[in-house]
Amino acid sequence: MDELDRERYSRQTLFKPLGEEGQRALRGSVAAIAGCGALGSFQAAALARAGVGRLILIDRDYVEWSNLQRQWLYDESDAEAALPKAVAAARALARINSGVETTAVVADLTPDNIEEHLAGAHVILDGTDNFQTRYLINDFSATFAIPWIYGGAVASYGIAMPVLPGRTACF
Repeated sequence: MDELDRERYSRQTLFKPLGEEGQRALRGSVAAIAGCGALGSFQAAALARAGVGRLILIDRDYVEWSNLQRQWLYDESDAEAALPKAVAAARALARINSGVETTAVVADLTPDNIEEHLAGAHVILDGTDNFQTRYLINDFSATFAIPWIYGGAVASYGIAMPVLPGRTACF
């Protein structure tokens, strides 16, 4: 870590369970986020601020005015331009932490493209809104032994379930 990184992540490295070694591990990690809506945009912002090295952002939708009150990374100019969420998220994350590499994928995850889009990911975060994609992520995770975190939020309720292939339950 250079001096700027030491300052930026100083509070995290002071946290003994993480420390400087853990921060270096974060910096070398790749996280894929499937779905850049309310949950996924929050996940992406948190991981960028934490210093994850690379984020793969996957979403086929475009920013709409109705997204602005609950989807953290987007603003009025994104809605006016009807930008793809993955592209708008990558732009916002570059302003939050220019040291984080982002890859914006404007597409659905499908059986035909999932290996290409999730290549290199160390963890997959679910920000989707449908079980078809979640089952696809689960199968990919189990096949390639890549952990994923199921997440969902409806109204005032939320749920999270980490899936560690070979160690925990899965879908």
